[in-house]
Amino acid sequence: MFKHHSALGLATALRPVQPVTLLRPHAAKRAARFFVEKFPGKSLYAVKANPSPDLLKILWDAGVTHYDVASLGEVRLVAATLPGATLCFMHPVKAEEAIAEAYFTYGVKTFSLDTLEELDKIVRATSTDGVPATDLNLLVRLRVSSDHSKLSLASKFGAEPGDIKPLLMAARQASDALGLCFHVGSQAMSPSAYGEAMGRVRDAIVEAAVTVDIVDVGGGFPSWYPGMEPPALEAYFEVIHRSFEALPISYSAELWCEPGRALCAEYASVLVRVEKRRGSELYINDGAYGALFDAAHIGWRYPVKLIREGGSDTREMPFSFYGPTCDDLDHMAGPFELPADVQAGDYIEVGMLGAYGCAMRTGFNGFGVEDRVIVDDEPMASLYAPHLERVAASNVITL
Repeated sequence: MFKHHSALGLATALRPVQPVTLLRPHAAKRAARFFVEKFPGKSLYAVKANPSPDLLKILWDAGVTHYDVASLGEVRLVAATLPGATLCFMHPVKAEEAIAEAYFTYGVKTFSLDTLEELDKIVRATSTDGVPATDLNLLVRLRVSSDHSKLSLASKFGAEPGDIKPLLMAARQASDALGLCFHVGSQAMSPSAYGEAMGRVRDAIVEAAVTVDIVDVGGGFPSWYPGMEPPALEAYFEVIHRSFEALPISYSAELWCEPGRALCAEYASVLVRVEKRRGSELYINDGAYGALFDAAHIGWRYPVKLIREGGSDTREMPFSFYGPTCDDLDHMAGPFELPADVQAGDYIEVGMLGAYGCAMRTGFNGFGVEDRVIVDDEPMASLYAPHLERVAASNVITL
């Protein structure tokens, strides 16, 4: 890995044939400091968003000490990369063997669950010679609405309403610290998503009449994408803080969150080359089986810039992309707004791929070889430094 000032400098100097991932450590550090300093509680990085060891170290150095891990593989990765990190196994359905290894080998004490069956599994897996563990933090996950979010997480996990009271009462008996958690969905576009979910938390506490030590509001904190311009994150934090303070909980109860996208989206972009143009369709050298999985499969629109020495003074028009594989599914409908004179041989920077982008690459069809380059220019959008001009306002870089 080497360093360069910008995407334009890289493209003009090296004319890369393969896609190049552009990394911006300063953007990830800035995002981490924002959460550490402004969120009114503890921030757990959701590792699934981007499990890069380099990124994990950046977040750790910026003050993020707790990590939301969803698999034994993530447990092992974070433990090896950050031996001092606190790991929280927040996937509600886990193999009993994974729970046991996480607890006994890696010292994981925090587990989420949404059924009595999962609670029994956790108790068995963490027992020693039939004696249950006494140091567990057990967080019961509630099912809440994803109506305010761009990607729903409302159907797979979460305790059913009629099961919440007995589950909380049983988890209280099995835990050292009892918590409630939820996830409003990815890319929540309104702070009211958290206010409404916290109402569900309040109802659950009152009905079960249990002492709650932890409230975890999960992830869903939004980043900027074309057509998705959410309110400032401080507005989300204010709603969460106000709702938390109104809960009938212990004075020493902790407030947690699990940002993923909001910490790492600006960390990476990808520089691609146009191999062919067919009308409003551009054939590029990355796609659905690379960093643009979400663009292909759920129609996610990423910010794009034409990277060309001398720039372009032509009007913009909407384009769709085809990736490099032989598969028709390797298609990103967009639309992606670029100057109308874009042509084969041009380079395009696709931004905001630090979250659920670069982490999802495959080697399908023999494609996917790439370089990684650290750049020190600003990402296409910034919710963390409002004084910075949004680069996304201009989608052409010139010398």
